[in-house]
Amino acid sequence: MTLASQFERIEASYVRNWTRFHEHTLGPATPGRTTTPEESRRHATRDLAALAHDSTRAHEPRPRRQAERRRHAPVELPESVVDLYRMSAAVLAIHEDKSANGAMIASLSIPWGQSKGDHELGGYHLVWPRDLVNSAGALIALGHDVMARRTLRYLLSTQEADGRWAQNLWLDGTPYWNGVQMDEIAFPILFAELVRREGQLADVDPWPMIRRAAGFLVREGPVTGQDRWEENAGYSPFSIAVQIAALLVAADFAEQAGEPAVAAVLRVTADAWNEGIERWTYVTDSTLARQCNVAGHYVRIAPADVAADHPASGGRIPIRNRPPGQDEAPYDTIVSVDALALVRFGLRDPHDPRIVDTVKVIDATLRVRTETGPAWYRYNMDGYGEQSDGSPFDTVGAGRPWPLLAGERAHYELAAGHPQTALQLLGVMRAQASDGGMLPEQVWDGPDIPALELFNGRATGSAMPLVWAHAEYAKLVRSLHDGRVFDMPQKTYERYVRNPQPAEAALWAPHVRCRELPAGRRLRVQTTEPTSVWWWVGDALDPRRVETRDTTLPGVWVADLGTAGLPVGAVIHLLVGATEQAIVVVRAEE
Repeated sequence: MTLASQFERIEASYVRNWTRFHEHTLGPATPGRTTTPEESRRHATRDLAALAHDSTRAHEPRPRRQAERRRHAPVELPESVVDLYRMSAAVLAIHEDKSANGAMIASLSIPWGQSKGDHELGGYHLVWPRDLVNSAGALIALGHDVMARRTLRYLLSTQEADGRWAQNLWLDGTPYWNGVQMDEIAFPILFAELVRREGQLADVDPWPMIRRAAGFLVREGPVTGQDRWEENAGYSPFSIAVQIAALLVAADFAEQAGEPAVAAVLRVTADAWNEGIERWTYVTDSTLARQCNVAGHYVRIAPADVAADHPASGGRIPIRNRPPGQDEAPYDTIVSVDALALVRFGLRDPHDPRIVDTVKVIDATLRVRTETGPAWYRYNMDGYGEQSDGSPFDTVGAGRPWPLLAGERAHYELAAGHPQTALQLLGVMRAQASDGGMLPEQVWDGPDIPALELFNGRATGSAMPLVWAHAEYAKLVRSLHDGRVFDMPQKTYERYVRNPQPAEAALWAPHVRCRELPAGRRLRVQTTEPTSVWWWVGDALDPRRVETRDTTLPGVWVADLGTAGLPVGAVIHLLVGATEQAIVVVRAEE
């Protein structure tokens, strides 16, 4: 699928003459020690940093600079792209605190600040682990490995004892909000892998941090207390994708640390969750599916009890920032761009029919044409944005398109083999920046309201600059140069796309109840403390007892049941501890 038709009539210079990007090669931005052969191959990308900070090379001996120019051709990009690329690098650097090294706030702005009072303490002047990791990942894409390593040290120092990070925190590490967002606990693991991949760990050992975070994920996931938009609890495709990728990365670190048993637990969990994604978050024959003439689609988020026999939620989810009477909906009626994370993090092929169908639903439901190009809403019924008359958001409103999401869509298009479409979407992001080169959180999608400085396709009164958006822009430039998604974890892609293999086990836990077991699999029961598991099949009067074993991950005990030989249709009865009861039915392998 391609967005080519979206650009047939666009005449702005940000789209023209962008047809030979892939022919240019890049040289190293700064001198440095080559620590691995893979890093030496990547030195060609380091001129991206030189583009962003020309002055960083001024001190180099002239013979060295001349030799580098002989080895690598200079980058020839449209000046508008280079300008915003430089600006993005500056925005990232400016938002790093100079006293708390490695800490980067989400924005120096306060959304709709003109309507806020002194009681608005936080604004966006806080550290969100998700934003921090995405921003520091962009620093690596830019070639600023030392700055990125400072961020890794900051993450090590602000992790809580149980393995989580606060939802957001002040620069000194003091928590501000205390929601549990599982992607924010997984992202630091992926960041450590990115630093390692670039050969820049140096004297930093991230394994203790990774071990604690991975233990928290296994113990509490994959259900998240809040999705990445900080609103809903449940099964989020985005959150699940990040968690699974993090568990596979953590498994590699565990093996290198001499803990193969922990590595095995992490991989079994990741595989079981990966096989559960469609069971939890994919729906067929929904209203949206019928409207878009597709078989099905991934949802924005499914309620945490979606797998229960009698879900208390009734299959409905709350919709935040909406007026009474419009503040909930059936979960299968809400779609989000978040499903693209399944491709971004390497769990699903971009050409998987379920992904392609979901993209059709996303475009039919969430895409809007603006004066600066196509743009996307976060999800249908979103209420986070200005009122329809342009007045500031005040607990309720109407969601507006996010430039960040054009960058995420561009990464999907690149993964799908559509680099020209990705390049055009980079131009859309550039066009949505302010005259001063700032990328906003949201752009206005209604008629112009000059009195309120609201113009179609340009910034609203939301946060500007949004550092996360600038990070996405910088990473997209790097991805377009490399010809692949810069921050896609290769472990997930190899395991679930290139060489997919079935999971060894299905996982049952009190908070994630497995109701069906594919034939030929063992059933793993997970608990938070040592206990006995009694299980029997059908009406048998000979229950078997299995004791859970300690995985050495805090609060993670498991018992593997010998169910691999059971026939299709067999009914497994479980008694976990003294009170937890469950029934699991063996089904045919799909």
